[in-house]
Amino acid sequence: MTMREWRLPAALILLGLIPMLAGAGRLTELGTGPQVTPENARFVADPLPVVLHIVGAVVYTILGAFQFVPRLRRQRWHRRAGRVLVPCGLTVAFSGMWMAVGYDLPAHDNDVLAGVRLVFGSVMAGAILLGLAAVLRRDIDRHRRWMVRAYAIGLGAGTQAFTHAPYLIAVGEQPDGNLRAGLVVAGWLINLAVAEWYLRRPARAVTAPALTLS
Repeated sequence: MTMREWRLPAALILLGLIPMLAGAGRLTELGTGPQVTPENARFVADPLPVVLHIVGAVVYTILGAFQFVPRLRRQRWHRRAGRVLVPCGLTVAFSGMWMAVGYDLPAHDNDVLAGVRLVFGSVMAGAILLGLAAVLRRDIDRHRRWMVRAYAIGLGAGTQAFTHAPYLIAVGEQPDGNLRAGLVVAGWLINLAVAEWYLRRPARAVTAPALTLS
């Protein structure tokens, strides 16, 4: 892989690094019998959805980033990786919705944010299923488009770290209520806007084949 081919997957993995490190910390905490606090009580009481979410998200983020590499897309690896990515992506989406309805709301969240998570989780799952249906019909372009959108939503937590950062720096604490919901939504919308820009670029500006996850 040339340095130019490496840039995009590296950038995508770096974008997901903050939530991946946070997830690794959460898994380590759950695996060591933590003291129960208001912040972690819901995870300690029912760890399955958060464990599924973290593991699925790490695999989806890293493996999905390499689907943007032209050389790998021309090999069987691409299709084999896609067979892992589809169930991982669905696991991320459905476990996220599971947590939104199954866990008590933490102090900084509200019902608006819980509803938003259900909406974007549903959209991500729907995009993956539409992409899968498209590739089974041999409609590669439509498949590519839906899978890029699903991956953009899956990377939302990485961008949300940056949408929250100015408030954290200025105020010194987490935003809450509708402000937090707005910042979370902003992260997803930024990613989807970038995904649409990527998909709509003129053909002459595309330097690598677009992402597919089949």
